[in-house]
Amino acid sequence: MEFTKMHGLGNDFIVVFGERELPDDAPELAVKLCNRNFGIGADGLVYILPSGIGDFKMRIINSDGSEAEQCGNAIRCVAKYVYDHGHVASDRIVIETIGAGAQKVSLSVKDGRVETVTVDMGEPVLSGPQIPVAVDAEPVLGQPIEANGREFRFTAVSMGNPHCVIYVEDAVSFDLEAFGPPLETHPLFPRKVNVEFATVRDRESIDMRVWERGAGPTLACGTGACATLVSSVLNGLAERSARVSLKGGDLHIRWSEEDNHVYMTGPAEAVFTGTVEV
Repeated sequence: MEFTKMHGLGNDFIVVFGERELPDDAPELAVKLCNRNFGIGADGLVYILPSGIGDFKMRIINSDGSEAEQCGNAIRCVAKYVYDHGHVASDRIVIETIGAGAQKVSLSVKDGRVETVTVDMGEPVLSGPQIPVAVDAEPVLGQPIEANGREFRFTAVSMGNPHCVIYVEDAVSFDLEAFGPPLETHPLFPRKVNVEFATVRDRESIDMRVWERGAGPTLACGTGACATLVSSVLNGLAERSARVSLKGGDLHIRWSEEDNHVYMTGPAEAVFTGTVEV
């Protein structure tokens, strides 16, 4: 199998192009190939497939074999891949995901290569049952939750996948390993959840660290950055446009008042290509 290793701010993926549909053994392949000691190493295995409603369709399998409905860093990598390899000619394309449908993508191109990607991430979902979270409220703000003997309060947002945003004193040094796993699998979240720990530095600057559902701690999470900005606006902590700083770098997130959509802008990079026996 031919592949390209790519990343968005260090959130890395094994990208495969040319399949007609998602292989039946994709979950097993993801577990094997994403292993950083016995495989290629990645947070997820991404397939670029044909789409009936867009230029291409993205399917992403996490490193534990579960499928993610959406991934903001992966969609930027997919957009760069199809443009840089000549599969699309326009700097305005549409990529289909199972969590958010047809997503409009704008490319910033220099010398024939994509440098940054802006993705229309759609409208945030704020209804508890639709996120889903076992709280019948809209929005879900300041909801108490306990993990490892400590109580937190979270805001729930879906960006095509579920997120739980928690504000802490220092997100940069927060102990993800201690609290990420029990929060990801907490009974309040019927499909598990991505957990963001955030610290608002000022109204246009937010630090965030993430424990991703199915992948654990990653260097960046695009949908998580979007959810964090939405949560911060809902809680009166930030403006509708802000820089979200992750361990792997910064994303610019804007929640538009005009169409209620969230827009994410950030880089994507190809690291190397290769073949692997499957």
